[in-house]
Amino acid sequence: MSLLDEVKSCQHCVSSLPLPPRPVLNFSTASKVLVVGQAPGIIVHNTGIPWNDKSGERLRDWLGVSPEEFYDVKKFAIVPMGFCYPGKGKSGDLPPRKECSQLWMKRILNKLEKVQLTLLIGQYAQQYFLHDKRKKTLTDTVKNWEEYWPKYVVLPHPSPRNNIWLKKNPWFEDMVIPKIKNKIKTLQTSNQPIS
Repeated sequence: MSLLDEVKSCQHCVSSLPLPPRPVLNFSTASKVLVVGQAPGIIVHNTGIPWNDKSGERLRDWLGVSPEEFYDVKKFAIVPMGFCYPGKGKSGDLPPRKECSQLWMKRILNKLEKVQLTLLIGQYAQQYFLHDKRKKTLTDTVKNWEEYWPKYVVLPHPSPRNNIWLKKNPWFEDMVIPKIKNKIKTLQTSNQPIS
């Protein structure tokens, strides 16, 4: 059984989840870009396709890629911090369950030897990968994106819930998004490491 199949059959949190476990992720040893988000929402849980919602549409727009490119595992590995839908909270979905990263993340990352760029989407991914290098707030971390470049790209969540954040921070789409699109394009059309 492959590691991906092993993860997709995980039942570790079966008694703690609001719905039956359905780990939603995809990766290959050939993947060049790693996308690390939070956890699947209900639409993604129901379809079993990562980023198959409005957030995914905006993310693909930010990256300048088509759905076909995004779901090509030779190009993109999609590994959220939590693999199953965590349930609803007071102001949106609950945080990703910690068991996923504790059980699986190191093993998955060890398989992704060809990854040259990692997208850290939201506070949970940034906390896991950046540790004490992240700033006090997500906004401050994203404002200082060049500190993490070119290994990491720090992003706010592309959810429609973040429209207010995007309006308050127009510099993000004006300055950061064009650089990300250019980096992704360069990486996808070249066999050379990105810098």
